[in-house]
Amino acid sequence: MPDIELEALRNHPDQFRTVIRDWLSEYCPPWARGAGPVEAGGKKHPPEGDARLWLDRCAERGFTVPMWPKEYGGAGLSNRQYQILLEEMRHISARSPLAGMGIGLIGPTLLEFGTDEQKRRHLPAIARGEVRWCQGYSEPNAGSDLAGLQTRAISDGDRYIINGQKIWTSGANHSDWMFCLVRTDPEAPKHEGISLLLLDMDQPGVETRPIRLISGDSPFCETFFIDAVALKSDLVGDLNRGWGIGKRLLQHERSGMTILMGGSVTAITPQHPYHPLLTRYGTRDPALVDQVIRHEMRERAFRLTQRRTVAESDDSATPGPQTSIFELCQAELEKEAANLKALLRGTQGLGWEGEGFSHDDVASTRNWLSIKRRSIARGSNEIQMNIIAKRVLGLPD
Repeated sequence: MPDIELEALRNHPDQFRTVIRDWLSEYCPPWARGAGPVEAGGKKHPPEGDARLWLDRCAERGFTVPMWPKEYGGAGLSNRQYQILLEEMRHISARSPLAGMGIGLIGPTLLEFGTDEQKRRHLPAIARGEVRWCQGYSEPNAGSDLAGLQTRAISDGDRYIINGQKIWTSGANHSDWMFCLVRTDPEAPKHEGISLLLLDMDQPGVETRPIRLISGDSPFCETFFIDAVALKSDLVGDLNRGWGIGKRLLQHERSGMTILMGGSVTAITPQHPYHPLLTRYGTRDPALVDQVIRHEMRERAFRLTQRRTVAESDDSATPGPQTSIFELCQAELEKEAANLKALLRGTQGLGWEGEGFSHDDVASTRNWLSIKRRSIARGSNEIQMNIIAKRVLGLPD
């Protein structure tokens, strides 16, 4: 599929769909069809086997970041073309070739606020899945009140010296780079004097300590900076003006648009996520089956709303405060799904260990416990509702 085909078909959606369908038929391996893990990429844990194959094929075509400019590793697709790609991937249940904060958060932010040098340096590597990123926002005393952060960055020639601590840093122990909010002017008002820096995690001044959760997993870390170094060239935007950029970045996170690439079937078939549970555990409770159906209706409406938002936006549009609606709804849907899967298993849904519980039973229990964090992760539900009330509905303080 040469580049000229996509360029020539920009105003020919039906032909473009045929080209995409043929490409997916030939190049999407069986492994990448159906539910399963999506690679985050990076140097520390690079994908292997079929995951590597699917990632490389999509990256070569620019399909890991379809709407990014070609010069930065994207496919340069229009909004309509992106919608067609999503539809065709969903048709064969193709999962996303790449996920993570690189393509979802800092990449779009650099496209909007980064220098030409920052874009050339970081974006192609993100698009190829070569670098994994983490987010340095929350601190022990600055969670929902993020503007109270105290991690300091002091100017030192052509670099900044960073000291402080971040917490709840997702995947920090597996990441190559961090985008980090730091205080660069301690005398300025709370929401000022903050800057956004890009920080190499592979240096002596950075230490990560995984946090063990009730589920037994450790997806989050404490991250400590002791004279860590970031170059002046890795300052995003203007000095002491990082608060606005940091909030803008969160709008990309809350929109959930980066997960739209993954496909899944939607009918209650043997491939449906709840069908094996209904079959294996012989659930006949009409009220519980009704909960599953209602959850699926809400889930489908949510995904359709996300897709409609993409379809109705301009090619160059960036997310607005409405993204808090997506974040709030998605958090509740994820918790609801985990709870439903535990209920469908009955007593097997409470398994922690032992011969009486299958691997899937134990995984379901731990996910049910882990997912409860979603109502405070990425901005608590209360914060999201405040944003919706003030910025979307225009209600008074």
